[in-house]
Amino acid sequence: MKKVSILIWGLVCIAVIALIGLVGYGYYQKATKEVKNPIATMEVENFGTIKMELYPDQAPEAVSTFITLANRGFYDGTKFHRIVKDFMIQTGSKDGEGTKNATLADLKDGGADEEFGIKGEFIANGVNNKIKFEEGVLGMARSDYTQYSSDLAEQSYNSGASQFFIMTEENASLNGQYTAFGKVIEGMDVVEKIENVEVTSGEEGTESTSDSTAEVSKPVNPPVVKSIKVDTMGVQYDEPHTLEAFDYMTWLTENYNLNGYQ
Repeated sequence: MKKVSILIWGLVCIAVIALIGLVGYGYYQKATKEVKNPIATMEVENFGTIKMELYPDQAPEAVSTFITLANRGFYDGTKFHRIVKDFMIQTGSKDGEGTKNATLADLKDGGADEEFGIKGEFIANGVNNKIKFEEGVLGMARSDYTQYSSDLAEQSYNSGASQFFIMTEENASLNGQYTAFGKVIEGMDVVEKIENVEVTSGEEGTESTSDSTAEVSKPVNPPVVKSIKVDTMGVQYDEPHTLEAFDYMTWLTENYNLNGYQ
């Protein structure tokens, strides 16, 4: 009887040791498993394919927003509405003109039909994003309300949503001032072809001369994004934390009336 008890105890000890080893191995695998960055594939009609690696470790809110909108089909059919030679190409406007961003309804089922913002992830806004604005880097577009008042820096910093741009040249002046969240890994030749389409100032009767104050950046025939799909490499990304969009038109109206601005 005593020998049987010892045998059972020995088997129990072996089972416990095996279980501990199995659990430990599971934790080891989890700790050492390489988490791959998501890869976005953008198809541009008549131009080709652009593949972009996203960096959630540097800009989690921007990446989550981009992934959610892309995989829900928001970007399908949008246009490159702003193209500045030797600078960048920009898309992601809901109206194709650069004046409308995505709404909460575009982010999730049952969301309100109103625009939103996300926290700007860059040094000026308290986030240590280390990505530099080099050729091929993706940046989140945002508004600059400080042209109306220096007190509106926070509203400006957190006004990004769906519009993004791809750098065609390095521009250090954007470092620490805009959210960089990815980079082109294939298809820079396609980016360059888009960069070189015919553009105009968009103002009838305005000549494209060096002394013109109008930006020459409106494509005559805007390239169209056929689709953007993101492979998350098996990682589940949560919905972004959205902020209430700043209503600058109401702000302007109230402040012009109250302060007598011209």
